[in-house]
Amino acid sequence: MEFVMTILEGAWRYVTTIRIADYLDIALMAYCCYLLLRLVRSTRAESLVKGIMVFLLALWISYVFKLNGIYFILSHMLDVGILALIVLFQPEIRRILEQVGSSKLRSFIPFAAKQQSSAIENAIAQTVLACTEMSKTRTGVLIVFEREINLDEMARTGTIVDAQVSSELLKNIFFVKAAMHDGAVIIRDGRILAGGCMLPLSKNVNLSRDLGMRHRAGIGMSENSDAVVVIVSEETGTISVAIGGLLKRHLKPETLEKLLLNELMPQTEETEADKPPFHIPRILKKRKEDDEDGAN
Repeated sequence: MEFVMTILEGAWRYVTTIRIADYLDIALMAYCCYLLLRLVRSTRAESLVKGIMVFLLALWISYVFKLNGIYFILSHMLDVGILALIVLFQPEIRRILEQVGSSKLRSFIPFAAKQQSSAIENAIAQTVLACTEMSKTRTGVLIVFEREINLDEMARTGTIVDAQVSSELLKNIFFVKAAMHDGAVIIRDGRILAGGCMLPLSKNVNLSRDLGMRHRAGIGMSENSDAVVVIVSEETGTISVAIGGLLKRHLKPETLEKLLLNELMPQTEETEADKPPFHIPRILKKRKEDDEDGAN
């Protein structure tokens, strides 16, 4: 017991000598290590790190055993190693910098928050409704919900629309003979920003071979940004969502609605009294009643 108390007292004396600047220094180093681990998380980075470890091991062995020729070559290669890493990891470094500096000023405008929230709720409702109907007809769909990371670069590859989200408009865009049906629709703050956009394909070699180019593009978009991507398969009609490089498949309309609300509006908890008039089950029920009345 005395041994434990001695260790605790020594640890406490050490903690009391640490300054505030030391805590800040530790926090910054931990954050840098976190960013480095995020880089290494990808398959390509992991393989590259293994190669760097082998290189450093060869450099150490050549130094220990006095292999002057090999050591001279490896040591000079090390001088340009940092620049080579920056070039190799350029896409990953760019993505992290975008995440760090992508705070939207409009989200801090108090009077616009309620209007923006209502627009996003409407966009979610209309998207789920459109995807439900296009799933039945096996129409291919690729819808990207922008979050913090700006997607202007992707929007420029398509056609700027700037329109309110509606199920009819989405179905017209993805109609098989429409000009923009092969591309993706980008939704920003509850409005359709652009259609017919080209998305980056996923570089994950472990994806199932059953996934086509539309799913690989959706996953790739979620890997390169924090966007939420909704996908409807043209072959099977199944609804999927890609978030952070992960694909959630075979979603029902209710599950899709709940998932989009949780991801795009996590700060709000919907109560029975606060449910919007365009709630998904109510829309589907009303559509069914109208169809029955028309048949009669």
